[in-house]
Amino acid sequence: MIPIPARTRVWLAGGVTDMRKGFIGLSARVEAILKGDPYSGHLFVFRGKRGDLIKVI
Repeated sequence: MIPIPARTRVWLAGGVTDMRKGFIGLSARVEAILKGDPYSGHLFVFRGKRGDLIKVI
């Protein structure tokens, strides 16, 4: 198990994300839509169309 610091926020992306996007494309979505910094140490969670895949950056 990977330890997560106590002050880390977990952001869940609403809706469906195209899982063909790589982590660079998802980082761009974090910057454009959430106006957040993907390198801030917080976790950003994206889910696929069928709901069986997630990607966390």
